[in-house]
Amino acid sequence: MIELRPYSELGGARHGWLDTRHHFSFADYHDPERMHWGNLRVWNDDTIAPHSGFPRHPHRDMEIITYVRKGAITHEDSLGNRGRTEAGDVQVMSAGTGISHSELNEEDETTQIFQIWIMPEESGQPPTWGTKPFPKGERSGSFVTLASGMPGDADALPIRTNARVVAATLKAGQNAEYRIAAGRKAYLVPASGKVDVNGVVAAAGDGLAIRDEKLLKVNAQEDSEIVLVDVA
Repeated sequence: MIELRPYSELGGARHGWLDTRHHFSFADYHDPERMHWGNLRVWNDDTIAPHSGFPRHPHRDMEIITYVRKGAITHEDSLGNRGRTEAGDVQVMSAGTGISHSELNEEDETTQIFQIWIMPEESGQPPTWGTKPFPKGERSGSFVTLASGMPGDADALPIRTNARVVAATLKAGQNAEYRIAAGRKAYLVPASGKVDVNGVVAAAGDGLAIRDEKLLKVNAQEDSEIVLVDVA
């Protein structure tokens, strides 16, 4: 089963400096049918104006993955971490027992990000933060694991949950496949372009909620960048 969730039908808000769309219930957007997808709790599509962003605020007991689509985001937190993550790269914050952070667009251009929150397997762990570049050439034509709490994904940024975040870049006409283990779900969003996934077409920003599928066959109808979360 693959359910298309068009970008135009997502919840969201415009705050002047922020244009945000919510794939799941978040802030003032509430839909009892879209509270989570497995242990995936939040997928926000944020466009942040230059020299603005999220001032320091707290989190706890959540795995927060930020995928930068355009521009860059600068992170600073209560642990003393500071880092700049550029388009195509990923940062992970395991909020654990509690952490405060800011996420700012310090650039002269608009920044676009996916913010993905996944519920952790257990609480009471110390907070951590990390970032890592993933050259787009490595994921040309196939999926590369960016963040994971699953066995065998040693090269990915670690998260404390039974989930995996992958991405691929495809030229128009290229194909990629992703296998889903029995009983698991996936959520796929094109960051750019347009793709056909097992006969369902999704354009940039659309969400695909996937369950009871063993193999995803992704065909790029345009040059595309795809992000997928595999969850329990």
